[in-house]
Amino acid sequence: MSKPLALVVRAPGTNRDGDAAFALELAGAEARRVLINEVFADPKLLREARMLVIPGGFSFADALGAGRLFALEIVTRLRDELTTFVEAGKPVIGICNGFQVLVRTGLLPGDGLTVALGGNRIDGKPDGQFICDWVRLQPVSQKCIWTTTLTADVECPIAHGEGRFVCDPDTMATLVADDQIAFRYATPNPNGSMADVAGICDSTGLVLGLMPHPEDHVLPRQHPQYLRHHRGGLGRAMLEAGVNHAKDI
Repeated sequence: MSKPLALVVRAPGTNRDGDAAFALELAGAEARRVLINEVFADPKLLREARMLVIPGGFSFADALGAGRLFALEIVTRLRDELTTFVEAGKPVIGICNGFQVLVRTGLLPGDGLTVALGGNRIDGKPDGQFICDWVRLQPVSQKCIWTTTLTADVECPIAHGEGRFVCDPDTMATLVADDQIAFRYATPNPNGSMADVAGICDSTGLVLGLMPHPEDHVLPRQHPQYLRHHRGGLGRAMLEAGVNHAKDI
């Protein structure tokens, strides 16, 4: 079976596309890194892909808010194509800045209004302070195609200033009832996210957004405790779930 094509779409300021492409290749995909303008010029790139990845970084320097301009570009130029992409059963993942983008585009619940990713709130520290640390994630959703096959927690780094998941009570109740909470922080909540939410999926389970970076723990030696014989918690299993789903499309 041929490797599914994973399109890794970046904007000016994106800086984790190389990590994402490397991780996807290890997970069994063919990763292609492209600038968003290349997709605008040739929408066939999106039609040929079987996975879409929006990686982390500081797209458009986070002007007017994290992910806002990238999301505006996508919604303005690719709304119909993205709707068709998901309707075809193709998986989508947004990581960190990519999560912020997916929320603002409406591909994830809330449309940037009832769900948001606000400035970090850590006891004793100024709001919005950038944090870079390692966390452990508990897979929650049995609907999300990226988490249903996971049998262990995922350990990976976080690196963000605006990663605090917030939403109104009605939306939170809906997300819980519809099994759309994909991940919760299993370690102490690093950024003040409501209900320890680290990632959510859309109603189909195909579209996942999360703040931590599973693409940065796909080899055991990437863990800071590797030389102390720590093993396990690889994010590669999560990416393999997405790749395996894409293979069947």
